[in-house]
Amino acid sequence: MSPSAAGATTDLLDFDEILTQIGEFGRYQRRNYLLICLPVLFAAANSLSYVFTAGKPTYRCYIPGCDSIQAPEYHADWLHIAVPGTWSKKGLFTPANCDRYVANETSGFSWDPLQPGQCTAENFTQEEERCLQFVYGTQERTIVQEWQLTCQENAWKLAFVGTTHFAGLVIGTALFGYLADRFGRKRIFLFCIVFMAVTGVAQALAWDYISFLSFALLNAVGTSGVYPLAFIIGVEMVGPRKREMSSIVLNYFYAVGEALLGLSVFIPNWRNLQLILSIPPLIFLGYFWIVPESVRWLLARNQREKAGVIIRRAAEVNRRDISIELLASFKQQELDMESTDYDQKEKQENNQIWLAVKEVFASHVLIIRYVNMLFIWAVNAIVYYGLSLNSTSLSGNKYLNFTLVCLVEIPGYSLAWLCLRKLGRKLALSGSLLLCSITCVASGYMTMRANWLIVTLFLIGKLGITSSFAVIYTYTAEMMPTVIRSGGVGVMSTFARCGAMLAPFVPLLGTYYEPLPLLLFGAASLIAGLLSLLLPETFHMKLPDTVEEAIALGK
Repeated sequence: MSPSAAGATTDLLDFDEILTQIGEFGRYQRRNYLLICLPVLFAAANSLSYVFTAGKPTYRCYIPGCDSIQAPEYHADWLHIAVPGTWSKKGLFTPANCDRYVANETSGFSWDPLQPGQCTAENFTQEEERCLQFVYGTQERTIVQEWQLTCQENAWKLAFVGTTHFAGLVIGTALFGYLADRFGRKRIFLFCIVFMAVTGVAQALAWDYISFLSFALLNAVGTSGVYPLAFIIGVEMVGPRKREMSSIVLNYFYAVGEALLGLSVFIPNWRNLQLILSIPPLIFLGYFWIVPESVRWLLARNQREKAGVIIRRAAEVNRRDISIELLASFKQQELDMESTDYDQKEKQENNQIWLAVKEVFASHVLIIRYVNMLFIWAVNAIVYYGLSLNSTSLSGNKYLNFTLVCLVEIPGYSLAWLCLRKLGRKLALSGSLLLCSITCVASGYMTMRANWLIVTLFLIGKLGITSSFAVIYTYTAEMMPTVIRSGGVGVMSTFARCGAMLAPFVPLLGTYYEPLPLLLFGAASLIAGLLSLLLPETFHMKLPDTVEEAIALGK
């Protein structure tokens, strides 16, 4: 590290010490924290909206000789005679989507409008054929009806919407993490919100499948930056004793935002749903004049004067006094920066991030630690999204199931909060992963048991992986030096999204062995839970400002 860069880093004001004077979570921080939480509601809803906009509605073949032309009934009494399907243990018939029985021409049956008495067993053979007209079981309208994406041959197109979404998350988390470290947390945060809103509206106005995919990708890029940057801003504005609170409460907002998608049962048209999720976030443009920049980022970028203004404002709102020594320290550092050559100062600021990255790669301790974290992040993403996406496949009302799977994240985050405070970061992460592992393996071997038991185990597994995801965000942020904290969390999150791209394909393994997907989720969670025990504890420790301080964690 060059002497100039080293000097700039060691001269950084210790913001944790400043917070002891102005308040770790006073009125000023509480107000701004609530403001950054509100956009997370819409980011969460946008992040999973494709589950319903590109969802598979209930449908079956239209039977011209039996179905009413004006108002065909999905669950008709004669359905099992004309359409192949499966029977449940309770005697409920589920028809095939795209197949019907061939008419028995020798019986005089024809595909004509309904005639009394035609839908009898002797009018159909057991031979199956494909159909091109369908009867839908609900008023739900998705892109399936919009662009005729029915039947098995189009199933990959619906799954590819999810893959495209995760690809957008990968691009966005990688991009915005660096940009936030380079240009400031607040600017990039607001850009992501507006970009998410604009591309969401464009997605609602898509004219074909390709345009829908393109805007879905861009919408995911914008969405990907909202939660991570809200998290970073929230963590960096509070003191050590309030960090876990700031991260967990933010997750409550995220869970509620996801659960609100369950209300789409009242908004059956996918275009209207997407518009409702995308237009309101535009009001957050007003945050440019309301929400302050991260003081930690300003101090790391040697912008002492701007940081001082925010700190003095926070002290005023929190009704706290700043010591004369602190004010003198700000004044002296401002004078020092004024006497520094401008070009040299600018060059120093541009090189700080890359110098820190080089130092990380030069440290075997950090390399091993961060590779371990990358694996744990990937497992979290695969299991978390794998369980979330499969929630609508559980028996029962899919909107209710989806809402429950989202709302169970709140006790999951509460569990994380409790464990973070009582057990520390390491045991909280490991215990959450092991809980998920046990329930996934158990539910994998109970696929033929009572539905309530399967759903209960499913929800407990989601609770465990949710707790783990909440812990790992806090844990990762506390292991990263300030100058690359946002970018570091972004890299981890990006890698996790790469893993999440595999999540939609894991359920396909169930065609070979039904419990296999859940068994794989359980095995991966077990390995990640054991590896997390190798990480250093960061509970109640000062956030590392330099790479040297990050290396020293746990020693």
